[in-house]
Amino acid sequence: MNIKWIITFTLGALAVGIGAFGAHALNKYMDDYSKGIFETGSKYHFYHVLFMIAILIIASWQNTKYPNSLNYAWICSLAGIILFSGSLYLLATKELHAIPTKILGPITPLGGLFFIVAWILMIVFFLRK
Repeated sequence: MNIKWIITFTLGALAVGIGAFGAHALNKYMDDYSKGIFETGSKYHFYHVLFMIAILIIASWQNTKYPNSLNYAWICSLAGIILFSGSLYLLATKELHAIPTKILGPITPLGGLFFIVAWILMIVFFLRK
């Protein structure tokens, strides 16, 4: 099995686990605003795992193993999950760690930018077909 599939499925398992952990174990440590932040991170995490699976399926249909735009779209999705969702998870649980929000705040839009670039790369891929 290709390492990208393993990473993608691992991220899927983490999406489920982190979402459940946030909804149950961390629930008492977050106010409503923080819960909303956590849920946004969780949703985008899960959406982009599904997007990564779609990328891998489309790539498997191609003659070449991974056309560049598909490869970069997958990588940008991975970076987006780590930066966007990861920073939102940490922002939502700021009461439980010492990481300053001044550091985390700018990371979130950078992760969002990676998500946008991933989707644009898919447009580029299909325009070239």
